[in-house]
Amino acid sequence: MTYVIFKYAITSLIIVLVSEFAKKSDKIGAIISSIPMVTVLTLLWLYFENQSGIKIKNHAYYTFWYVIPTLPMFLVFPFLYDKLGFLMSLFLYIFFTIILFFIFGLILKKFGIDLF
Repeated sequence: MTYVIFKYAITSLIIVLVSEFAKKSDKIGAIISSIPMVTVLTLLWLYFENQSGIKIKNHAYYTFWYVIPTLPMFLVFPFLYDKLGFLMSLFLYIFFTIILFFIFGLILKKFGIDLF
């Protein structure tokens, strides 16, 4: 149980630190958040929890493919924000990213890469 609390504390601390840096500087916050911290932390936790090498490698492999359909929305969100405000832009960001996931998954399936 102590390990789980430690894991939550470290993970939460990193997220809070990124948001604090983002408050101070848009660019520094973006640079730090562009580092795949969630993936790095997940790989670390999987490793320290003695998960198989196959599971760790698969996580990294699938993360690569799942990141690609999220990238267009980083450009669309600022445009939507100016037109629709924060909450509606965030909702549409999430909605369209989900649609892009499915479209991208169907395209990759034709090349023998199964994401679903």
